[in-house]
Amino acid sequence: MSSMSGEPSTSAKSILATKSISGKTDPVVRAITARDVAESLAAGLRDFQAAPWIGLTSGALYAFGGIAIVLSVTALGLSYLAYPLAAGFALIGPFVAIGLYEVSRRRETGEPISFGAVWRKVMSRSEIGWMAFVTVFVMLMWMYQVRLLMALLLGVNASFASFEQFITVVLTTNAGLLFLAIGNLDGAVLSLVLFSLTVVSFPLLLDREVDFITAMITSVRAVVTSPVPMIGWAAVIVVLLIVSALPAFLGLIVTLPVLGHATWHLYRRIVAPVASEDAQPA
Repeated sequence: MSSMSGEPSTSAKSILATKSISGKTDPVVRAITARDVAESLAAGLRDFQAAPWIGLTSGALYAFGGIAIVLSVTALGLSYLAYPLAAGFALIGPFVAIGLYEVSRRRETGEPISFGAVWRKVMSRSEIGWMAFVTVFVMLMWMYQVRLLMALLLGVNASFASFEQFITVVLTTNAGLLFLAIGNLDGAVLSLVLFSLTVVSFPLLLDREVDFITAMITSVRAVVTSPVPMIGWAAVIVVLLIVSALPAFLGLIVTLPVLGHATWHLYRRIVAPVASEDAQPA
């Protein structure tokens, strides 16, 4: 069984460090297995139980943010955008969970855990802001593509009086079904791209002094190195987020912190500690 320090299972392989464009040694990426994913999820649940107040606060902010978005578009008469907005809102989850990574890190090191300490650490990492920009940019791309697909398939001036009317058109017409198929496929591709860019990058930026480009490259390397378990982890995230969002987003109050803590532990299994990197030939 893997240790709580973040060591991968015995079947995991180490990937040698490489040189980045800046000349610095990139973090060492290790291969993982499905066992590492399962154990990280269990460790994430333990972290949530150990510091529930921060997890519940982060989850509540995320859930109520989703509720506010849906209520806003409904009030503006754009309720048909509720579904794509809710799907796009899930894309910013890795950024919202940034404080949860710090909680898990502090539990590892034995440092005191408080809202103030977590906030100060997050704000001290300027590169996290650039990663947040990347995340929001992808979400905006998603919304623009949804609007483009609506114009192309449902009409340039497509508009619906209610969400129910939108669902009826989408599910009962050929153009609507095509819009649903292409839209979901497009969303899946964008989600996979963003997952690959962020699954390791946010924890890495919080943990070490690296630039956000190196963090994104390391994150992509992690997915390429262990494609099956990493895509499996992405599927777990998607399923849990969908199920949690069904009861008016309220399930996210618990799901987000558990997934956030679990992501930190998976990061620790994927990226070798600095001492291990120093032992690797460049």
